Parts: sequence; C-alpha cells; structure tokens
Amino acid sequence: MYIWVMALGLCVGSFLNVPIYRLPRNIKIGLSRSTCPCCRMPIKFYDNIPVISYLLLVGKCRYCRGEISPRYPMVELLNAGVFVYFFYLYGLSWQFAVFAFLASVLLTIIFIDIEFQIIPDLLTIPGMVIGLGVSLLPSGIGFVSSLIGLLVGGGVLYLIALLGDWLFKKESMGGGDIKMTAMLGAFLGWQKIVIIFFAGAFIGLVISLVVMAFSRRVRTSRIIPFGPFLAAAAFLAILYGDVIIAFYIEHFFSV
Repeated sequence: MYIWVMALGLCVGSFLNVPIYRLPRNIKIGLSRSTCPCCRMPIKFYDNIPVISYLLLVGKCRYCRGEISPRYPMVELLNAGVFVYFFYLYGLSWQFAVFAFLASVLLTIIFIDIEFQIIPDLLTIPGMVIGLGVSLLPSGIGFVSSLIGLLVGGGVLYLIALLGDWLFKKESMGGGDIKMTAMLGAFLGWQKIVIIFFAGAFIGLVISLVVMAFSRRVRTSRIIPFGPFLAAAAFLAILYGDVIIAFYIEHFFSV
C-alpha cells in the first residue's frame, strides 16, 4: 500500500507542475499535452514519468537539450513524501484524502509564490468551498468551526493588511495571502489558524533575515513572499496543532 500511495503522490505531483507553470502565465490548463518550455515540442508519455524520466534525460529536453528545471522532480518527490506520511498517520481514510489534497494545494502555492509573488484565486477560492464542504464529513471539524475559521483566517489578515497599508502608505500584503489564510481556516478551524498566524510570522522572520543576509537582490527589492511561510506553518498546524492546543489549554487555562 505504501508503494501505491507513493506512486499516487508522484503522479499527482507531476500534475501539480502543470498549474505551477501555467497559472501564473495565464495559460489554460485544459487537457492539452505538456510541452518543453524551451522548444515547445510535445512531451511523449515515456518522457513524462515522474522523477524517472528526469533522471534518464539528465534534466534535459530530448529534442532541444534545453535545461529542465529541477523543480519538476522536487515537486513530485515532496508530494509523494507528504502522501506517504499522511497515509502513515491516517491510513486510507477521509483524513488522508483531505490532508493529501490540502498539502498538494499548498505545494502548488509555495512554488508559484516563490517565483511570481502571487497566489492564484483559482487555488484559494475553490479551496474555501472545499474546506467548508469537507467539514461536514463524519471526521470533519464541523461546519460552524470551519466557517469561523474561514472568517477569522481571512478577516484578521485583512485587518493586518489595512493597518500595514496605513502605516507604510503602500500595499503591505497581497490579497492572495488573505484568501489563502481564509482557505486554511476553512480546512483547519479557527484555533489552528491562530497557530498558523504566529508560526508563519516567526518562520517568515527567521528565514527572511537569513536570506537577506546572504542575498543582495532580496535586500534591494525587499520582496519576500509570505505564502510559503504560511504553508510551512499550516503543515506544522496539521501535524502538531492538536498537541500545541492541548498544551496551551493545560498550562494556561487549567483550574
């Protein structure tokens, strides 16, 4: 079963590379075949096997020998890894399906936001609806908790963005980040979205300081996407959110 789940994760990861490449470039996803980004030749099915084809072709197009980004096998392997880990935690269950889906969406957001500093609505707005829907499942968090999470996730970050705009006299946070936290709130509930706020800010601060210390380009532009930090915090909340919440209640609200 682990092999099958890993294979599923690799195949889904291979598909994720399609929206990662096409959405920020406004290319229709549809059913059209993948093409080489250099020479635009259609990619044969045997050159599209996750990870294996990349290794056999030594990271180059079969036709023009143009470089193929290592992002492709990286996304495939990361997605397979989270699929296997969630299967280890939950087995074949609704929890596995929901968290595997959410993890795939987050990976897509991470790689788009890193390169283009945008988070497409096509990922977050349907994600809000799906998050509200899965809350109704027997293992879900409940519709009310999901709705509160959506409102808290989007509302709090929206207020922070308004405050930042007022203080700095320019846009301080993109609308994509706000919609992303609303989506996460719909999936995880308001308690875990609070964890995501604090953890995302902490992770973002640490990594930003390190990156700015070594990258003059980043120091000059001062543009660091917040989406990847929110996604990292979301993974933390998914895996350890219940433990963190229980610890907090036990030590700060115990009678």
